[in-house]
Amino acid sequence: MAWRPMVKVYGSWCGNGLVFASKEEAESNAKNLMSRWMLVTDSCANETDEPVNYEWKDGRLVAVVAAS
Repeated sequence: MAWRPMVKVYGSWCGNGLVFASKEEAESNAKNLMSRWMLVTDSCANETDEPVNYEWKDGRLVAVVAAS
C-alpha cells in the first residue's frame, strides 16, 4: 500500500498527485501543504494502490525514479 496526502478545501478533499511509501511521509506532506495553501481546514493521508512517486526526506520532496 502507498499513501496520498490530502487537504480539505471548501469542504472537499483535494490531492496534489504525490504518492508516498509511508503514512507518516504523506501526513507530513499534507501538513506542509496545509501550512502553505489558503483556506485549508483539515489534512490527512489516504491509502492508494497508485505507485509511489515521491519521498519526504528532511522536510523536502524527492522524486522517486521508477526502475526500468
